[in-house]
Amino acid sequence: MKKYILFDHDGVLVETEQWYYLANKRALASLGIDLPQDAYLANMADGVSAWDVARVSGVSESEIERGRELRDRYYQEYLMTKDIEIEGVLETLDVLAGEYRMGIITTSKPPDFALIHEGRSILNHMEFYLTRDDYERAKPHPEPYLRGLRCFGATAAETVVIEDSARGLKSAIAAGIDCIVVANEFTASHDLSQATAKVASFRELPSAIKGLDSPPKAL
Repeated sequence: MKKYILFDHDGVLVETEQWYYLANKRALASLGIDLPQDAYLANMADGVSAWDVARVSGVSESEIERGRELRDRYYQEYLMTKDIEIEGVLETLDVLAGEYRMGIITTSKPPDFALIHEGRSILNHMEFYLTRDDYERAKPHPEPYLRGLRCFGATAAETVVIEDSARGLKSAIAAGIDCIVVANEFTASHDLSQATAKVASFRELPSAIKGLDSPPKAL
């Protein structure tokens, strides 16, 4: 029976994926490099940095560092000015909190994560969160979700991961944890066929998680 939920963050609890892409695109453009969305999504699925494109193009590490600083500024501007709410998140977390212990596993950097949650109450439902500084190897490596299990003192069988991207799904699978994918238009091109279950909206999660504990119907 499921007792614990590990949530991905960007694209699941807040709608930030597209803004992070646009921040990268703008910063790379300042270095004369184009970053088409399909290329970004393909790299994202495998956990490949957008800045590897710059390296291959011969951009120096010092220029890359300046470009990343510019990216971070653009991204934080978006976080402060754009609507990043996902409909149904807070009321659904209220429902889930009555039955499950919950935490967040994110690749967000601490300053971005802190900015996102200024004035928001999502973290009130969470026992802990792990940001990019809290583990060595990022998704799709299993380390982030394995650390999440240790934070709970939980087994993989007792836990479900909620994701929206192929990178996160691969991480959950490698950690041996069931994974429900919430549909997100930005990552719709990703191969999510190995998900344990898929839902069209965040509001469908309570019934989907219950379904993981239901015995299969007899033929």
